Amino acid sequence: MSGSKSLGGKTALITGAAKGIGAQMVESFAAAGADVIACVRTQCDSLQQHFDSLAHTHGVQVRMLCFDLMYEDAIKQAMHGLHASKTRVDVLVNNAGVMTSSLLGMTSIESFKSTFQVNFFAPVQITQYVAKLMMRQRHGAIVNVGSIAGLENFAGYSAYGSSKAALMQFTRILANELASYDIRVNAIAPALVDTPMAERMGSKAADGIFSRSALKRMTKPNEIAEIAVFLASDKASFINGQTIRVDGGM
Repeated sequence: MSGSKSLGGKTALITGAAKGIGAQMVESFAAAGADVIACVRTQCDSLQQHFDSLAHTHGVQVRMLCFDLMYEDAIKQAMHGLHASKTRVDVLVNNAGVMTSSLLGMTSIESFKSTFQVNFFAPVQITQYVAKLMMRQRHGAIVNVGSIAGLENFAGYSAYGSSKAALMQFTRILANELASYDIRVNAIAPALVDTPMAERMGSKAADGIFSRSALKRMTKPNEIAEIAVFLASDKASFINGQTIRVDGGM
């Protein structure tokens, strides 16, 4: 899908671009011909070299933008910089997220707040800024990365699942609000993805999710990234307000 240059001439802003799904997103969007604004928490020379290599390979630009999603002021400063530079953003991928897993009685309110900050409030804040740019352009695509934890009732995921459920409901509402500006908003709900985040969950939690999946394996990062490329492209021009489950058949 990405090899068709379906996003040629477009610019995509991707959060959580340093590793996992986000790193694959940068690669897949660049391969599809998009210039990429790769949002990461901290500057890293080796990561910049990797982005430069991707840019050279695919004949696009890959720019690093550094800010911490935990801090509202940092997000505001980064987004103001985008506005000031008159950067065009055709695609927004709210990918960054944090995982928390513990039963309610062992989950602190602070853990709820920090989880919601990264998984929900930060995407909302970024979307507010980027949507203004897209509204002026009267065109755009927003892809939010949710989770099946926001659709299912897995024990131990009250904070994480609730934050992702909020993001996916936000997707549906925003799709209705922005449709008149030719801005589409969709979400992806992956099952367990083969990333460092999955490793931190432990084998017991992973096995519990595997047992519900017909394919009995983890999702691969490229399987999520390619769906994001599709949803961001004109090939998905009549898909709006949807959450695409990528769960191997649950």
